Amino acid sequence: MTNANAFLKPLTPEAEAGLGTKLYQITRFPFRVGRESRGKRELHYPNSRRFMDSMQNNDLYLVEMKQPLNISREHFQIEQRDDGFFIVDRGSACGTLVEGIAIGGERKGGRHPLLSGDVIIVGASESRYIFKFILIDGAFS
Repeated sequence: MTNANAFLKPLTPEAEAGLGTKLYQITRFPFRVGRESRGKRELHYPNSRRFMDSMQNNDLYLVEMKQPLNISREHFQIEQRDDGFFIVDRGSACGTLVEGIAIGGERKGGRHPLLSGDVIIVGASESRYIFKFILIDGAFS
């Protein structure tokens, strides 16, 4: 298993607001990402995570205010395996773009390797949630 530490770096203001930081270390895998789906959107950043009294489906909840929606409630997850890191579509409607390659969409799922420096667009190409996946060797815990 790789000893690299995985990070998400936001590349847009919306992505930074969602993460609540300029560099977010992923410390638990799988790391699940999806849309905040509660009826009223009064809960905003950082992370817009659900309260403890409800089951948590995601580690990162992204708020989407405009129609059409790009982000599914259970959109994708990042997995760490012996042979590296992967992005796995969780049956999303719009899919995810990784370095311009469409992963998932139309609820069909899919899996793709993640390399350090890969740009991840959550949803369709016009989505404002854009991140860079970064691997750093060494002890960062």
